[in-house]
Amino acid sequence: MAPGTTGAIELDGRPFQLHVPAGYDAATKVPLVVLLHGYGSSAAQQERYFKLTPESDRRGFLYAMPDGTVDRDGKRFWNATEACCDVYGTGVDDSAYLGRLLDTVESSYSVDTTRVYLIGHSNGGFMAYRMACERSLRVTAVVSLAGAVDDDRSLCTPQRPVSVLQIHGTDDPTIRFDGGVRQGHPYPSVDTTLATWRHINGCSPQADTTAPPLDLEPRLPGAETGVTIYATGCRDGTRVELWHIKGGGHTPDLNATFGPAVLDFLYTRLSRP
Repeated sequence: MAPGTTGAIELDGRPFQLHVPAGYDAATKVPLVVLLHGYGSSAAQQERYFKLTPESDRRGFLYAMPDGTVDRDGKRFWNATEACCDVYGTGVDDSAYLGRLLDTVESSYSVDTTRVYLIGHSNGGFMAYRMACERSLRVTAVVSLAGAVDDDRSLCTPQRPVSVLQIHGTDDPTIRFDGGVRQGHPYPSVDTTLATWRHINGCSPQADTTAPPLDLEPRLPGAETGVTIYATGCRDGTRVELWHIKGGGHTPDLNATFGPAVLDFLYTRLSRP
């Protein structure tokens, strides 16, 4: 595909969209960002929500947008954890599929494999965490909006630390900030998800809350999103970060600052040695 264009790439009967940034030059390695949509959504819908294509062109990263499998209710899903969201127990191996997606892009384009990032919403956030748990040698960092790590911590045994950013509305009724149960299976709270990754990355529980709050949700007054950073002691320069949207729901009405802020988090801090 020519720079500045988006097109479909066939993979296992499940084509994904790839945006090649304007100014792409195969002589220069560039980061790769993979977007993972929520349950019942699609790559196209998720991109319309997050609006990351302009950031791809501005910053120069390759941008992959895959679709999950369609279940018997006609809803696309990722098989991330028991709680979310392979409702009918198909057992589809989405971790393997996304691993092959990385192989495909890296074999055809000049990817900086020290900067491979996954960004997911809800079910996509759960799936981003699963990839960090199972394919840490391929993934530099993940961003999860309204997702959670697997409730069974024994299933998350990454081979090396992975930086994580959890973004979550405190009033989310779907994936609750304090944890809950979906289809008979528990999912952990935001605090437990953060604690899991602090333990994995070797971070101190000491929290840095000195960063100024962010204004991400235009329906809420002021800068409603608090920032909590865990970076002390984290191995390999990783970090664990929380942006909590005070009063925010499951699908915040994100403003134009969201995409740049998320990419700033990834670009400013995170690359593999």
